[in-house]
Amino acid sequence: MTLKIELIKEKILSENYFVLRNFTYDLTRSNGEVIRHKREVYDRGNGATILLYNRQKQTVVLIRQFRMATWVNGNPDGMLIEACAGLLDADEPEACARKEAMEETGFEVGEVKKLFELYMSPGGVTELIHFFAAEYTDAQRASAGGGVEDEDIEVLELPFTRALAMIASGEIRDGKTVLLLNWLQLSGLMAQEAACDKLHFK
Repeated sequence: MTLKIELIKEKILSENYFVLRNFTYDLTRSNGEVIRHKREVYDRGNGATILLYNRQKQTVVLIRQFRMATWVNGNPDGMLIEACAGLLDADEPEACARKEAMEETGFEVGEVKKLFELYMSPGGVTELIHFFAAEYTDAQRASAGGGVEDEDIEVLELPFTRALAMIASGEIRDGKTVLLLNWLQLSGLMAQEAACDKLHFK
């Protein structure tokens, strides 16, 4: 099904940090009916996120930081557990993922796997997020992490099973992080290593 869109009016409402626009447009439905819509669209650029995992230790590396929007929407302390992520700015997606991993967690990762690209809030936000995963070792820890400038980030190395349980308990409520942890579970990567360890120690 293809819809016809005719832009009638575009107005910038705010350019304080990112760009908030108001669009007026006519949408012609498949039956020929024309409907006029007015929508506000928030353009904050595109981003990248990366999940770090260690098959030998059966762990993942996440971060905890304050997110104002969650505090406004009922998160009592505003703290959120997430996979590290950031806006692309002028970087390519993989370069951004590597940079964020280094700045936020302190790990300088090696091989990186591109998973998929997703619109996370298409009803009003333009952002497209590029998802990555990378295996890490203790030897790749180059710094304490914690973010840069005005960031205050806590680095969490968690058992993978614990991270999955934290989704069910509501301790992890960040969408991109839930997607990445579920991808890792479905990939079988952690289960393969755990099975090998059991055979080795029999």
